[in-house]
This record gives sequence, C-alpha cells and structure tokens, in this order.
Amino acid sequence: MDLAFTIQGTSVNIAVGSQVWVDDVELAWVDGEVKALTAREATILTSHGKTVVADISNIYPKDTEAPPAGVDDMTKLAYLHEPGVLHNLACRFALNEIYTYTGNILIAVNPFRRLPHLYDIQMMEQYKGAPFGELSPHLFAVADTSYRAMIYEQQSQSILVSGESGAGKTETTKMLMRYLAFMGGRSNSEGRTVEQQVLESNPVLEAFGNAKTVKNNNSSRFGKFVEIQFDKHGKISGAAIRTYLLERSRVCQVSDPERNYHCFYMLCAAPPEDIVKFKLGDPRTFHYLNQSNYYEVANVDDAREYLETRNAMDIVGISQDEQDAIFRVVAAILHLGNVNFAKGKEVDSSRLKDEESSYHLRTAAELLMCNEKALEDSLCKRVIVTPDGNITKPLDPELATLSRDALAKTVYSRLFDWIVDKINVSIGQDPNAASLIGVLDIYGFETFKINSFEQLCINFTNEKLQQHFNQHVFKMEQEEYTREEIDWSYVEFVDNQDVLDLIEKKPGGIIALLDEACMFPKSTHETFAQKMYQTYKGNKRFSKPKLARTDFTINHYAGDVTYQADQFLDKNKDYVVAEHQALLNASKCSFVSNLFPPLHEEALKQSKFSSIGTRFKQQLQALMETLNTTEPHYIRCVKPNTVLKPGIFENLNVLNQLRCGGVLEAIRISCAGYPTKRTFDEFLDRFGMLVPNLSEGSNEKSACIAICDNMCLKGYQIGKTKVFLRAGQMAELDARRTEVLANAARLIQRQIQTYLTRKDFISLRRATICMQKHWRGQLARKLYEHMRRAAASICIQKYARAHVSRRVYIHLQESAIIIQNGLRAMEARKEYSYRRRTKAAIIVQTQWRRYEILLAYSQLKKATLLFQCLWRAKLARKELKKLRMAARETGALKEAKDKLEKRVEELTWRLEFEKHLRIDLEETKRQEIEKLQNALDNMRSLLDEAHAAVIREKEAAKLAIEQAPPIIKEIAVVDDSKLERLRNHNMELE
Repeated sequence: MDLAFTIQGTSVNIAVGSQVWVDDVELAWVDGEVKALTAREATILTSHGKTVVADISNIYPKDTEAPPAGVDDMTKLAYLHEPGVLHNLACRFALNEIYTYTGNILIAVNPFRRLPHLYDIQMMEQYKGAPFGELSPHLFAVADTSYRAMIYEQQSQSILVSGESGAGKTETTKMLMRYLAFMGGRSNSEGRTVEQQVLESNPVLEAFGNAKTVKNNNSSRFGKFVEIQFDKHGKISGAAIRTYLLERSRVCQVSDPERNYHCFYMLCAAPPEDIVKFKLGDPRTFHYLNQSNYYEVANVDDAREYLETRNAMDIVGISQDEQDAIFRVVAAILHLGNVNFAKGKEVDSSRLKDEESSYHLRTAAELLMCNEKALEDSLCKRVIVTPDGNITKPLDPELATLSRDALAKTVYSRLFDWIVDKINVSIGQDPNAASLIGVLDIYGFETFKINSFEQLCINFTNEKLQQHFNQHVFKMEQEEYTREEIDWSYVEFVDNQDVLDLIEKKPGGIIALLDEACMFPKSTHETFAQKMYQTYKGNKRFSKPKLARTDFTINHYAGDVTYQADQFLDKNKDYVVAEHQALLNASKCSFVSNLFPPLHEEALKQSKFSSIGTRFKQQLQALMETLNTTEPHYIRCVKPNTVLKPGIFENLNVLNQLRCGGVLEAIRISCAGYPTKRTFDEFLDRFGMLVPNLSEGSNEKSACIAICDNMCLKGYQIGKTKVFLRAGQMAELDARRTEVLANAARLIQRQIQTYLTRKDFISLRRATICMQKHWRGQLARKLYEHMRRAAASICIQKYARAHVSRRVYIHLQESAIIIQNGLRAMEARKEYSYRRRTKAAIIVQTQWRRYEILLAYSQLKKATLLFQCLWRAKLARKELKKLRMAARETGALKEAKDKLEKRVEELTWRLEFEKHLRIDLEETKRQEIEKLQNALDNMRSLLDEAHAAVIREKEAAKLAIEQAPPIIKEIAVVDDSKLERLRNHNMELE
C-alpha cells in the first residue's frame, strides 16, 4: 500500500520499504525503514533496531542518494526538512567541516578545537576574489563577498555574527577582521596597521568585558560592533569599536557557578610586586568574587593572561602609568566590595561595621587617591539640596550598601568606556571614509535555572536581532517578490513584534513599569510583580507560573523563559550620586578625576535616578539604526554540545538553535527564491554587451529576457523592474561578460593600429572636402539669389490679380444679398399674418363649442334629476297607499309602514338635496356665463388687435410695393371673408 503526501511543496511517495526519518526523544530524529502502512500511521524499524509506530504527518522521507559527507549548501538537499538539515550538519561536523551554507547565510558549528589550517594565509589567498559558493563554505567567503559588495556597489556592509553563548561568535569575529585586514590592509605612519591594532585590542576588551557563565568560559558580557573604515581605493583607512549593553550588575552580583569579569581574577593572580602595590590577595577574600565558588577556569592561567593583557595594552597605546591607574581602579572596586555597614548611633544611620571594613575603605581611598573621610561620608550620608540650604541625611546600612554597589558599578562602567575610547583614539578613525564594514559580536539568547534582569536584557537584544533577521531575510524578500509580481508562494514565520512591545513599549512595557517602580521608594519586587500580573493578564506572550509570587514567564521566539523579579529593582537602578561625582572628580589621580568630569548645572538639577533598562533600550535602538543603514550578511554560530568538548554533536541542542535562529526558514527561501536581483538598467549596463544586436530603442524588459535566453539560463524570472536570477547564474553571466570584454580589448588594439595608418589620409581628405565645400557654397548662394527674385515677382503678380477679382466679386455679392433679404422678409410677414389669424379663430371656435356642449349637458342633467325625483315620489305614494290598506287589515304591517315613512322621509330629503343641487348648478351656470363673458371680452380685444395688425400689414405692403422695382409681381388682395364671418359670429355671441 502506497501513501502519497506533500512535504514543503514536493510530492513524495511513502511505501512499504521506504527510508524515512521519524522523531525520537533522545536523538530528535532517527532514520528507519517503513514496514507497514495504514491510513494514518506507519510502522517503522529504526536503524537502532527499535520498532516505532508514528503518525504519517510526523514522517519525513530520507534521501538515500545523498553523499555520505553531506552537501556544502543546504539548498542542494533533495528534501528540505529538519531531519535532513540536522543529518547534513552532523555528517559534515564528523569530518571537521564546520561551515555550511544556507544560500547566502553561513552556519558555523563550534568545533571546540584548534583548526589552524582553516585560517592560514594560503586559505585567505584561495578565497580572495573567488565567487561566492565556488569554494567550500567558509567565513572568509562571507567576508570576501561583503568586501567586494562594498567596493562595487559603494554601500556599507555589516556582518551579524549571532548564536547562543559558547557558539564561537568572538572567535568568528576575530577571523573576519583578519580577512578584512588581509584584503584592505595598509600600514599607518607609525608602522603598525590599523587592522593589527583592532585585533590586538581584543585581549584588552575580553579582559574587562568577558566572564565565565554557565554556558561558556569566555562569554562576552557586552555587545561589540567593529567598524572597519575603507577609503575609495578599498584600503583600510580607520576603524572604530562601538560597545553596547555592558552588563554592569555583574560587578556586584555574581551567580553560582559563574565568575565576575576576568580582570578581577587576573589582578589577583598578578606578580607579587603588583599584589603588594594594589594590596590584593586570594580572590576568595573579596565579596564581589566569593559570591560564586568558581575562581578558576579550566585551561586558563590567570597569571599568564594578566601579563598578556598588559602587553596588549602596550600595543594599543595605553601607557604604563595609565595601566597602573586602570588596575588601581580595579583593585579599589574589589576593596569597596568588602566595605560593610552596621547601624549607627542615630536612627536610620550607618557606620563602618568593623576594623576590616575600615581597612578596605582606607585602601580604596588610597587607590583612588581621594579623601578617606569624604569617601565614607559619600557612602553613609546623602546631601539633599533645598531652597533653604543643604540638608545632610544619614543612610541606613541597607541604603549605604546600595550606594557602595552603585559607586562600584559606575566606576567600572566609566573605566570600560575609557578603555574603549582610548583604543579608538589609538586606532584612529577616518571621518572621510567612503564606506565601512561592520562586524557585530553580541551575546546570544540565554536561559538558566535562575534568570534575572541581565537575562531579560540579553534576550530582549536577541529579540531585536531576530526581528532584524526576519525583516531582511523573510519580509524584504517576500515584499520585493510581491512588488515585482514574481511567482512566489508566501513563507510564513512567527513575527516577534508583540514580544518587543511587551518589553519596550512606552507606556505599558515591562521596562516602563520597572522604571516606574524604581522611582517609588516603597516599591518592592513583589509589588512590581503584582503590577505586571495585572497589566499583562490577557497578553498571550506573558504568563504567571503557578504558586509564584514574583516569577513571570515570557514566550520568546526561542521558547519560554521564566524570570525571577527578586533583584530587578536593585539591578535597574543606576545612581548618579552628586557626592560620588564630586569626590572622585577631586581625586589627586588625574586618571580617576578624568573618569568623572564636572557635570553641568542642568545635569546637577536633574533627578538622581537613572534607569539601566531605559539606557539599555536606547543603546539597542542606536545599534539597530546603525545596522539598518548597512547591507547585512549573516553568520549563524551553533554550539554542538553543552559540555564544550570536541567531537560531540547533540542533535536536540543543535536543532533547537536552528529553530531559534530561523535557519530552517532561511534554507527554504534560499532554495526556492532568487538570491540575485538587478534592475533592468543595471542588468543592461552590465550584461547588455552579451547581446550586441539589441537596438537602442528596444524595451528594457524584452532586452533582459533576450540576454537571459541567449545565455540559456533556466529558472530565472522577470519582474516589473528587476531581473531575478537563481544562485550561480550571476557568476555564469559574469564569466561570459569577462570573455566578451577580452575579445573587445583585442579588437580595440587592432583598430588602434589601423587608425595610426590612416591618420595622414584622413587629414588630406578633410582639407580637400573643405575646399569643395566652400566652392559649392558660393555657387549655391548665386543660384539661390536668382531663384529668390523669380519667386518674388510671381508672388507680386498673384496678389495683384487676386485683389481686382475679389473687389468685383464682393460688389456683386452685396447686391444679391440685399434683394434676397427683401423678398424673404415679405414672404415671412405673409406667413406670419396667416398663422396668427388662423390660431385666433381656432381658439374662439374651441371656447364656443365647449360652452354649447356644457350648457346642453347641464340642462339634460337637471331635467333627468327632476324626472327621477318625481317618478320616485309617485312610486313611493303608491307604495304608501298599499301599505296603509294593508295596515288596516292587520297590525303586523305597522312595521312596514314605519319603514315606508322612513323611505318617504328619505325621498323627501333627497328631493330637498336635488333642489339644493339645482341651485348650485344655477350658481355654477352663472359663474360660467361670467367667465365666458370675460373670455369674449378678451377675444374682442384680440380681434381689435388683429384688425389693427391687418391694417398695419396692408400699409407696410403698400409701402413695399411702392418701393419695389417694377419687375416685382403684384400681390393678391387679402380675402377678408373669414374676418367678416368671425365678426358676425362675435355679434351673435354678444
């Protein structure tokens, strides 16, 4: 029994004996052979010897002819589905092939081992200028594509390296910058190249911005966007490192089994002379480090890393004095963390807890080169500025501890910013750069057993990047196909805009609610959680776990993450304390005082509260605006296992990352779509030479079709304004174009030799032609003058004769018109007089006949009514007589008598009514006579007017006859018989 169904648009037949993929709890997908089929289920014998009964909808066919080593581009897979993609990545990973294309997107699987042969100079030479997809997948191919796109299209590019923590994003970023340095490297005036300075800055940034997390031993806790700037010749002219979203709360709070930033542990493992200088020791003795039991990282020597960091600082231009100042500040932060407070003598006041706290406070003041007493007061007291003066308010131990942590976070944040600015100054930026290539390295999606404010910010960042990926890879592709009317079936994806609104929307977002809660002194994490529960009760992306008081769950694009809101308020507060500002600005160390420059008066008047969440959102928005101005290229880094060891490929872990990153959707679009798109004019400018017989006035669309057909391209499509090509077709056209240009160059060389030979001949011929031209021009001017005189004479004769003829014609025409006007007027007056008399007679006749008929009808009607009344009265009397006779004979006829009496009364009433009706008729007759009399008067006046008009007509006729020439006929006398009859009739009517 065979069963046919469709998988991603391809009809596939599943029969007994077919090789298929079926889902598995441990391996995600396992291959097997179909042993039996029913209408909805299939029995499958897996390759591990298990018999599984699965639903037909959960079965995917296996490509038995696929190469054992897999394919280098996912779009080449016969079946595009999850198990096929996962199996292909696993096969390539087993052979140390860690890179795989999905169209223009590169998937990089972290091997957790060194592969130096993949990144040497020979490998860079191979990928230099090679068309994308011609060689094996590699991040050098992505870098080369972005570099050539920047050169040819003059548009800035960006490479977005994404993936979860431990996927190898930082190493990938390093290799990308190495290749860009190889392509566009140029030494600066000091002998060191710009790209070397960028690469050498990585150890410094990693020391102060990376830390060990649950998933990665060297996780970047900040976002880094490296701008490599190029001049118009494609050479590196400058660079800049933009950092985003530093995790400041890690300085004061570390969860087990994570570590604080590397620089703290490096400094504790420094050489003995530095340990004595900075008064440090075992990291277990410092509060900011001993919150976690992990002090060392496997295969990492903190002492050696310290020396390498100092060496890297030398290379990037940080002097020895500045280095000492930097580590002095780092040591001061560690000592600040050991300053504890107890209740003071006054209410709600605090003091140093013990002698140990006093020692650490004194040491921190010495390292920061500030006044010890002023430092203690800035931590234990707060000065409130009022119109009446300054008020000093003591702080309780809890608030003093928060003030201490706020100072530590602020100092470390400004130290990190100073290091980044110093590196940028050392590298040198080019304000006149023609274009740039940006490489983004930012932490990936995180979910732990305990997720706090940091994880919310990190996952919010990844939600933004995922939306950027969706817009460029999915939405932009589909919108362009729809706009160009290309045959394309929509690919649906989950849009995460509702999650972004839940987090960042203002007002109403989680960050806005958190800021509001932080500004109220009585707010707690429980009240903040209850506010969220009420606000987002109906939001499908937000949920409250059962029996939870402060936990909440957000449905991210990568899955559900439950956050604990216990520390949200403290971690979101970013105190800008004026006492801290003034204290450190007054430091005797110029380095420390430069970290805290004096604030303007406007800044001092502002509220001391500042939200880390809001600043986080603003920085992220600035990053997204920067990315939107560039053409993006994507590299998806994948972590093959959670134990961070080589040779292990965990299917469920990898599959979850592929789903979260949208790789499966990108595979389908890359295979089914058209990665290369050019407008008609660009396509013709670039490839019009391939069809030289095209006419200049031909339609652009038909010309593009002719070029593609001439090259025998298959599967391309023509839109409204663009040509859409399949993968590889652009390279085929470029190869043919290169061949045509080479032939053209040879032709030009041959023509130049011909030109040199004919040069003297052309010069002599030009002089001869010039002499002939002038002589023929002289002859032509003489001939033209003769022809002009002849033409002028003919023109004068023509107009003179025309003038004489026209005068004779006009005189004759005017005479004829005068005679015609007189005759036509006479005839018109005759016709008008006749019609007027006829119309008047008809009106008089109509009115008279109507009157006669109406009078006859009225007389007949009155006579008829009178006759009817008399006749009915006679009959009634006869009937009454009979009834009376019958009444004498019997009393039973009394009732009939009454009826007859009523009948008589009725007839009597009817007779009276007839009388009244006759009176009304008489009145109507009288009114009608008056109306006719008035009409007769009107007719008489009309008749008089007609008679006067006749007289006038006669006089006019006589006058016309007297003035007319003798040849005119005599006009017959008007017959007045009709007029006489009408006059007699009027007299009769009177």
